[in-house]
Amino acid sequence: MSFARFTAFGVSIVALAISGIALPSVWAVAVFLVSGALVGVGIHDLSQPLHSVRRNYPILGHFRWFFEEIRPEIRQYLMEDDQVKVPFSRAQRSLVYARAKNESSERAFGTLTDVYLNGYEFISHSVRPVAAGDPAGFRVPIGGADCTQPYSASIFNISAMSFGSLSANAILALNKGAKMGGFAHDTGEGSISSYHREHGGDLIWEIGSGYFGCRTEDGQFDPVRFAEQAASPQVKMIEIKLSQGAKPGHGGILPGSKVSAEIALTRGIRQGEDCVSPAFHPAFSTPLEMMAFIGQLRMLSNGKPIGFKLCVGQPWEFMGIVKAMQITGILPDYIVVDGAEGGTGAAPLEFADHLGMPMRESLLFVHNTLVGAGLRDRIRIGAAGKIVSAFDIAAALALGADWTNAGRGFMFALGCIQSLTCNTNLCPVGVATQDPLRQRALVVPDKAERVYNFHRNTLRALSEMLAAAGLSHPSQVGPHHLVRRVSLTEIRMFSQLHMYLSEGELLTSDHNRDFYSSAWKLARADSFALAA
Repeated sequence: MSFARFTAFGVSIVALAISGIALPSVWAVAVFLVSGALVGVGIHDLSQPLHSVRRNYPILGHFRWFFEEIRPEIRQYLMEDDQVKVPFSRAQRSLVYARAKNESSERAFGTLTDVYLNGYEFISHSVRPVAAGDPAGFRVPIGGADCTQPYSASIFNISAMSFGSLSANAILALNKGAKMGGFAHDTGEGSISSYHREHGGDLIWEIGSGYFGCRTEDGQFDPVRFAEQAASPQVKMIEIKLSQGAKPGHGGILPGSKVSAEIALTRGIRQGEDCVSPAFHPAFSTPLEMMAFIGQLRMLSNGKPIGFKLCVGQPWEFMGIVKAMQITGILPDYIVVDGAEGGTGAAPLEFADHLGMPMRESLLFVHNTLVGAGLRDRIRIGAAGKIVSAFDIAAALALGADWTNAGRGFMFALGCIQSLTCNTNLCPVGVATQDPLRQRALVVPDKAERVYNFHRNTLRALSEMLAAAGLSHPSQVGPHHLVRRVSLTEIRMFSQLHMYLSEGELLTSDHNRDFYSSAWKLARADSFALAA
């Protein structure tokens, strides 16, 4: 029988006995106190009923939890490969850090990427490059025929992240950076806080199923409160959140311990109580009712752009929404496609890993459905999902997006180190925490400058990349410009890899596109359920 597992406990007992004999010398007192404490720990380990490791390995068993605690840091700083995405690679994070600090992001000696691996992607360059376009002009007008206050949006904006999930200082820095750079800041479903308003940056007000900022006491939509908030000149667009990429079909949860007086005031809820968003919107239950709700919001906001965000799930449901658009004549001004690879402060593992369609497939599906229904030229599409580089933006545009949003990319610009502790309130850099001492580490003027720099330098890199391809504006990027390796000996353009519907194709009686045709037949405007 091996007794090595009791070594630490036995040594502590011996040290306690020897030091007890040698008392009252100074060194003996020190050894006596330390060994006494360890013996106490060992006795507790042997007698406690919860942890088998500690019962079998008194004192030594505690090292298991110590090494588990520091494992993420050891992996990130000592063992992580530069290209391994967990969920963002060291190379991706370093690129954001460099651009946020106005440092060079150039690389010596050549690419570290294996260009012969399946999935490697690149943009085709031209033998006649053009002069790089001015990134200040990389904007897209948003607002359809019924919109009386259209918005000219940057093609790269801050994705939805709520005050409550992020700290006050993080919100202040993001909004100030957006103001400096002339791009938009999505509020997230947590509504518009005083920190969103302080610097006056353009806001996209996201309205989730909890209707925070425009809710009644019992959590229903309040049109009067909505109209008051929407009237702010700072609110440029309103976005109905149907689902979030990282946890589609799952309502948001903010523990009562994080619901401070400020958050309660911002959201219109009670301080100290758990804040739970329902998984679906009480204001509508069918696609037709959803279109009526969009029309109501447009009227209450005096004609501001109204859109919705979703992570695509069952395809006939989105197609039912499109059919409702055709029947009612009410169109959203834009749709934001959020991929399953999107970020969150906290999500159940199964939801994060195995629910929802990835961004690229979702984006192509939404684009194709709108084209097939003859509505694409009247509705703008945004895309969100692990976008941090100029190439990420170009790839999304090639698949059908008009603009892109980034959440975690801008968090890196704020100083996020990907510690993966967003759900603990223990963020080491003050980004995702409500602890006033921890968020004090985030100095707003400095981080706002970094947010501005990251946006500006990313779009500058995009302009140079597009110029090499012979393009002067992002709107010129098409699926024939992007290429993916599909085997060791074969590459294909996106236009060859993906199916693209023709204008109005789904409206013809003889359309036969397998997936699209069958899903279109299952879609209903009067219900999110399958057609009989």
